[in-house]
Amino acid sequence: MPINANFEYANAEGRYHSAQTDEEKVLALEEMIRTMPTHKGAETLRKNIRTRYKKLKLEIAKSKKRTKGKAGIRKQDLQAVLIGLTNSGKSSLLKAITNATPQIASYGFTTTQPEVGTLGYEGCSIQIIDMPPIFSPNFNKGIINSADTLLIIVEKISDIQPILEQIKQNKKAEKIIVFNKIDLYSEDIKRKISETLKSKRYNHIMVSAKTGERLEELKERIFKTFPVIRVYTRHPGKKEKNDNKPVVLQKQSTLEDVAEKILHGYSKKVKFAKITGPSAKFKNQKVGLKHLVKDKDIVEFFTE
Repeated sequence: MPINANFEYANAEGRYHSAQTDEEKVLALEEMIRTMPTHKGAETLRKNIRTRYKKLKLEIAKSKKRTKGKAGIRKQDLQAVLIGLTNSGKSSLLKAITNATPQIASYGFTTTQPEVGTLGYEGCSIQIIDMPPIFSPNFNKGIINSADTLLIIVEKISDIQPILEQIKQNKKAEKIIVFNKIDLYSEDIKRKISETLKSKRYNHIMVSAKTGERLEELKERIFKTFPVIRVYTRHPGKKEKNDNKPVVLQKQSTLEDVAEKILHGYSKKVKFAKITGPSAKFKNQKVGLKHLVKDKDIVEFFTE
């Protein structure tokens, strides 16, 4: 942290280092530019940040001119992959739950390269990748085998087993059967489909990308496949959280991990912290950096 840097700058720099996309880095850099120290000693810092900002904006502009979804997708901290047969509605689902705008058509094999979107869920950014149909020559098993969460999109129960056979090498990934297009069925037929899926003990959810039915529940289910917790920060003495974007960490993390995620080396400047939330015995409990945090804790750091 630069000399005399304020908490707003430290928080923005922390968001920059924990950003999962270039767009998030740009937003963090813009905040760093607004809140950076103005004294002469920080002149080199200001120059470096502005240069970094210009280079990143240029890289984003260049990437938008390249072919979408080509090989070399950088894996983010939270990643889920959509797989399925042609015309199962994968692209429609990607569009419905993320910021992506994939090509959607009624003919088969519309998706010829991986399409990437970002699902925003309670302040977290989840990378969602829509793969070409599973029997397409463009299907990439490398992405499948390294994925943390696999969303198996089907419109018929008979589609499930052939897909599972193709992805059996990835034994560590959480797998969710997403039965799509339920808007096409009556309540009685949907009930029978649900009973069949339950009888086969599939981890499943029935949705409609077209009408939006149960998509919010799907987003929650996707998020819960990742073993992470969210910790929010706020300025000492303030009632409101700094922003709606939490610090995302692995379970069993400490306040020291939170401070270091905000900014490398920041924990050494922290004298103590106050915490409110699931891990606290009471509101604004005074704790040390070895305190284990839990999901949705709110923390205030007090520096020397």
